[in-house]
Amino acid sequence: MHLSRPARCSVLLLSGALLLSACGSGSSSEGASGAGASAKAVTLDNCGQKVTVGAPPERAVSLNQGTTEIMLSLGLADRMVGTATWTDPVMKGLEKADAKVPRLADNQPSFEKVLDVEPDFVASSFASTLSKGGVAPREKFEELGVPTYLSPADCEGKDNSGGGDGSRTEPLAMDTVYREVRELARIFGVAERGEKLVTQLEGRVAEATSGIDAGDATVLYWFANQESPYLAGCCGAPGIVTNALGAKNVFDDSTQEWPQVNWETVADRNPDVLVIGDLTRKSQTAETAARKIAFLESNPATKNMDAVRKKRYVLLSGQAMNPTIRTVEGVEKVAAALRAYGLAG
Repeated sequence: MHLSRPARCSVLLLSGALLLSACGSGSSSEGASGAGASAKAVTLDNCGQKVTVGAPPERAVSLNQGTTEIMLSLGLADRMVGTATWTDPVMKGLEKADAKVPRLADNQPSFEKVLDVEPDFVASSFASTLSKGGVAPREKFEELGVPTYLSPADCEGKDNSGGGDGSRTEPLAMDTVYREVRELARIFGVAERGEKLVTQLEGRVAEATSGIDAGDATVLYWFANQESPYLAGCCGAPGIVTNALGAKNVFDDSTQEWPQVNWETVADRNPDVLVIGDLTRKSQTAETAARKIAFLESNPATKNMDAVRKKRYVLLSGQAMNPTIRTVEGVEKVAAALRAYGLAG
């Protein structure tokens, strides 16, 4: 297998075994997106690991939609050779850029599938993706000379050692997402683009929350699963949305990222508004908003809830409910809905 990057070793797949051949020599700075990309090495402390990227990546793979949309927003489509694990259509405005990047899998690709595209950099939104049981542990890539990057939003102030989606030891803030934007921009040598994107996102949050007072409003966030629903705890991306608006999450007594709660308990909490994930993937029950709403309006435990009777629904993409740049979209849509429902000034 031919690899063009100097610090990368060729990987041959033979009878299911990975054989590491000698590292190639030579260098190239071509493919740096023509935007004055820096050739300087970047070293970061990333989720407890020191990561060094010797030169701006030319064959990057993003293993989750969140990191993919950051890279696309930074104008890096021509330096990507694969994406994976999608919950939603690509963010509006990025359709043409996304079409240039091969999708390795709609859900989680195999380690071999990723290696087939000869990556020189691999990024992920979730620790579970770069671990045993995911695509592969980070060490597997790094043994092959491929640096990895994990979104700090999924490790800082978060405990991923237990089951499920982990729990928060401290509330997540948008600043952590903005730092991911800046760090990825540095890695690719396009720091100015990163600052511009952060400024745009900060401006959107400021506009959406200007003058809002939703202190009396209660909300619930349902991501997926009908039988044992995943509902947002206090301190992940939905917490950013709730806190920005001054509202209250009815499950803010849970530090779990997405605790699974029975419907009787949901009905007892009786939120004013239901924020519903409208997903296009097919890995859980009741992924689409339409399926979720049909269930809520027919299920004996939920159909008499105030939010259901008054149809106070807010539909969000899955990415807006994850710690990504689309969390800003969540702030905007929930703010607009609370105002429309007369629950915020």
